[in-house]
Amino acid sequence: MIEGGDPRLILARADLAAASLEGLVRSERYAAVRTLQVTAPSAPVLPSADPRSGWVDELLYGELFDVVGPEGDFLWGQARRDGYVGFVAAALLEPLARPPTHRVSAIRAYAFAEPSIRSQPIGPFSLGALVAIDSDDDGFLKSRDGAFFWAGCLAPIGGGFERDPATVAERFLGAPYIWGGRTSLALDCSGLIQQALYACGKACPRDADQQARLGRPVDPDDLARGDLVCWTGHIGMMLDETRLIHASFHWMATRAEALADVVARNQAADRGGPTSFRRL
Repeated sequence: MIEGGDPRLILARADLAAASLEGLVRSERYAAVRTLQVTAPSAPVLPSADPRSGWVDELLYGELFDVVGPEGDFLWGQARRDGYVGFVAAALLEPLARPPTHRVSAIRAYAFAEPSIRSQPIGPFSLGALVAIDSDDDGFLKSRDGAFFWAGCLAPIGGGFERDPATVAERFLGAPYIWGGRTSLALDCSGLIQQALYACGKACPRDADQQARLGRPVDPDDLARGDLVCWTGHIGMMLDETRLIHASFHWMATRAEALADVVARNQAADRGGPTSFRRL
């Protein structure tokens, strides 16, 4: 393994690795990467080629997955957007036909089989999903696979970003908690932070311990909207100087509550207090 590297982000294992890593990691075989694209509204990323294994990440429609090798009904590779390595069901991927031109800017959106809200709905597609648009049909944007998105639900790649990550996070209030999730239908603590930052055009790693290195330290007595509060294995974002929004495994939902209440509850359960406070 690359010395000091994070195995979650390195497309290599003892029996197979990406060809670009030859000479950097030891493996029995090296293979060229194939770039595929997610064709379902979302696609779980699993730690093994076992459909019963828990999620470690989730890809959204249109996101890219760099594949090295098949394993049964799954493909092993690396998410292009956040670099996470894992297994994705082959049925949810197809060769990249055209780079995306737009992203979903609403918390979630449906497409339609025809340029009419009365036609068959397709989706839903979550905030941040990527779409390749071919044409405009009276306010409906036709994607390369023939689905029609209402123009107001999309923004062009590279533009139309939100300004306040905390405002984006608030749109997820009430969303169920699921480990590894990152859609408006269900997500985990780090998925919430990642989606909020992505919507603002900011890069963000996948897991809480990685996100705890973002930004710079801030004094806990000087917390403000948008600051991150980090625990071992958990993370949330401040809505103001006292309230935290987080996807909580305690509530099994995204909740906003007093930071003091979260700290007291974790300490009572012997989970410890915050390990750091970060300003982006």
